[in-house]
Amino acid sequence: MSWLYIIIVGAIAGWLGGLITQGRGFGILGNIVVGILGGLIGGWLFSVLRVETTGFYGEILTAIVGALVLIWLSKKLKL
Repeated sequence: MSWLYIIIVGAIAGWLGGLITQGRGFGILGNIVVGILGGLIGGWLFSVLRVETTGFYGEILTAIVGALVLIWLSKKLKL
């Protein structure tokens, strides 16, 4: 996977995660960071739960789920 692809998926996932949780995104850099970290968290979580996704939309879904978990944890820990 190219870095550009990871950044694009991260930006989309972070933006959608921000829209779902607070009605707006985190800015372009914040969206990318939240989305990339969300992709890592979502990938780990889906592997533990043995959930498989494929293709571009599967990667977006995985990153969104991870971003939502990350945002939820950060609100609980007040980060």
